[in-house]
Amino acid sequence: MSGAESKRVVVIGSSFAGMTGALHLRSLLDKKHEVLVLDPRDHFTFIPSLIWLPFGTRKAEDITFKLAPMYEKKGIRFSNEAAASIDPDAHRVTTGSGQEIDYDRLLVATGPKLAFERIPGLGPESGYTQSVCNLEHAEQAGQAWESFLENPGPVVIGTAQGGSCFGASYEFLFNVQHRIKKAGLEEQAPVTFVTAEPYLGHFGLAGVGDSSGMVEKFFDKLGIEGLPSTVINEVRDGEMDLEGGRTLPFAYSMIVPPFSGVDVVTGTPGLANDAGFVPVDSFFRHVDLPEIFSAGVSIAVAPPEKTQVPAGVPKTGQMSETMAKVAAENIVSDLEGRASWEMPMDELAAVCVLDAGNTGIIFKADHVLDKTKEPSAHIMAGPQAHWAKLAFERIFISSRKHGRIVL
Repeated sequence: MSGAESKRVVVIGSSFAGMTGALHLRSLLDKKHEVLVLDPRDHFTFIPSLIWLPFGTRKAEDITFKLAPMYEKKGIRFSNEAAASIDPDAHRVTTGSGQEIDYDRLLVATGPKLAFERIPGLGPESGYTQSVCNLEHAEQAGQAWESFLENPGPVVIGTAQGGSCFGASYEFLFNVQHRIKKAGLEEQAPVTFVTAEPYLGHFGLAGVGDSSGMVEKFFDKLGIEGLPSTVINEVRDGEMDLEGGRTLPFAYSMIVPPFSGVDVVTGTPGLANDAGFVPVDSFFRHVDLPEIFSAGVSIAVAPPEKTQVPAGVPKTGQMSETMAKVAAENIVSDLEGRASWEMPMDELAAVCVLDAGNTGIIFKADHVLDKTKEPSAHIMAGPQAHWAKLAFERIFISSRKHGRIVL
């Protein structure tokens, strides 16, 4: 970097939190400061649409775009590499190719590691269940769906113990049921939902308004059996063993796995907690490393209540973007002396649209993690939820492709 006054902010990751943080940083920082983004993927994927890809209503090119052209247009340096190690004392990130990058401030927005290995037989790579947590897995889930249509049978969908991405499993469940009905396979393909939540509609947030009642109505109407507080012991080819002795047969299964921290986070001494996530304060600054900030799925968030089966707190795209904006504001505050922005975790709001094929449910609530207050929750069910998600998909991808964010 040239000039004694110039600084560099490195952002690790370029999904919802990382991209939002980088774009917000660039819009706020003086041009003499550099913003550099590291990501092993050369493209952005609109993850909420991965629930549709297995059924052929979306292709990869519909929900992805290249990162380099967008970042170049916005004056952000992009390096298509993974961060291999972080040295907080030296303020340095080393990439997989051995490139050493010094930073003045670091924003960790890596997203999660998918911890399939915690349950024998889980996952599409060395197990027997599908996933819609990334593009490659969703494409594999589509191939498995085609095979299922040729040889239909029972279906098991859900989120494993320790998981937190409950919205995706509910959405995929409802879309699977919608597709089964359209194919006339309801008698041949009964659907069961397994979840770590203590009750349906808990979402890892201790419920959002009357989310429990609304979800139960959907299950009753669609004829889905729901099994809350479920622990999956093992998955074999066509069989899932649950704690308590029940075995569920399946011809098709999609289970969202537990999340943990990615290797570069867990491998950096002092950066992560025992679960592999980054502990931050209400400025989204690391509690012990003041030059490091974090946002999105990579941060540690305490559940609002203890549950019988471990259930994590979801960090939705909307929540991740809010965290990233706060972190970016506070990085700029450090570097340029602007006012800081404090947002305690329990002030986070949640907005979630659960698509169900041609209908759905919309949830919106303030301070969802603060159970000392009565949340201001709004719930709406009907076809407007499906259309809302379609509109959001189009607006988000179009705006981000051009480097625009709504603040």
